[in-house]
Amino acid sequence: MSGAIALGIFVVAFYFIATEKIDKVKVVLTAAGLMAVLGLIPGSGVFFSEHAGIDWNVIFLLFGMMIIVGVIKQTGVFDYLGIWAAKQSRGRPYRLMVLLMVITAIASPFLDNVTTIMLVAPVTVVVCGRLGLPAQPYLIAEILASNIGGAATLVGDPPNIIIGSRAGLTFNDFLVNMAPIVVIIFVAFVVMTKWMFRKSFRYQPEKIEAVMALQERKAITDARLFIRCMIVLSGVVIGFSLHSVLHVDPSVVAMVGAGVMLLVAQLDTNDVLQEVEWPTLAFFMGLFVMVAGLIHTGVIRTLGEWCVDAVGDNYFGAATVLLFGSSVFGAFFDNIPYVASMAPVVEGLVAQAPDPQTGEALWWAFALGADFGGNGTAVAASANVVAIGIAKRSGHPISFWQFTRYGILVTLLSTAMAWVYVWLRYFT
Repeated sequence: MSGAIALGIFVVAFYFIATEKIDKVKVVLTAAGLMAVLGLIPGSGVFFSEHAGIDWNVIFLLFGMMIIVGVIKQTGVFDYLGIWAAKQSRGRPYRLMVLLMVITAIASPFLDNVTTIMLVAPVTVVVCGRLGLPAQPYLIAEILASNIGGAATLVGDPPNIIIGSRAGLTFNDFLVNMAPIVVIIFVAFVVMTKWMFRKSFRYQPEKIEAVMALQERKAITDARLFIRCMIVLSGVVIGFSLHSVLHVDPSVVAMVGAGVMLLVAQLDTNDVLQEVEWPTLAFFMGLFVMVAGLIHTGVIRTLGEWCVDAVGDNYFGAATVLLFGSSVFGAFFDNIPYVASMAPVVEGLVAQAPDPQTGEALWWAFALGADFGGNGTAVAASANVVAIGIAKRSGHPISFWQFTRYGILVTLLSTAMAWVYVWLRYFT
């Protein structure tokens, strides 16, 4: 009974988020409050359990990176990069989109995709403003590219960190098994964007001439601060990359980087804190509590076990269910708590596999489905929510359905290609 109530609250809340009839922050906080009042979450444990409550690692990773980006913004580097990107693309809209997507996809495997989006999105807003282009299609393309690119490595997408920890998989394991299909899917996605966003490619010669005449170096307003910021940011990137060696959570790296950035910048802390996307952080906390209700009442585990039981000893069937099931569920639930709650189910299935290769194939199918499912809807992955928050703050709002109608297409393509890859590599 409690599971039905929790699922009902989640479905109603998701309806209001999708239709945007009520502000999404108000919706998730109300739904989270209802689950708490009705006893559908583990009491105060929701504040202390990352697997069945608020994942503070995600919250503080976002908070730290928002402060870092807020300080970097003061140097004028985003204007510099915007002018540089416009010049490199010669103002050609599709060429510009490809350039921004490639930058995003290359950075996402080494930074996590949330961090990449927080660095690339402000540049995108600037360059689109300079060229008189609508920023929304470019931001959507970057979000989709970040979720695809981030799937390639252990640190590129938060669900991969959870899976790697649970399954004992290393950075190199992810690189060898995930990167090949990620590259193939990304190439297909680049081709696909020319068709998906064709109505947004406006060429305005007069705007381009004005941008080509600009000197990007003059956009850097504080060269000393810029150098300091780049040193600190480099340290943060190295910290992220050495996550599996240092055993320091990315959230800790981000918070230390934020503190050092504030110290070396010598800016007014209140001014920097105004750059923090507080509604986005509140939305995530409410969403985590909502999903905690589904975990605590056994809804997600029941669905997962039902799917696994349905395939029996057919391990390719199990891989197929994990891949497509994770893609579907990952599109409607944030894929971080989804993976955290389903990982024990997958672990149990892997333990029954006839050989190690089949067992690993199930983990890879699970990871691919969860990662690519992150493109399914506007709330499916942390990067989506963060980028949409940045877009709204900069005056380029992206609606739930504006993102989702593109995300669903890309998710279908990615999942289908990943299914063929899993079949060819592990089962033939």
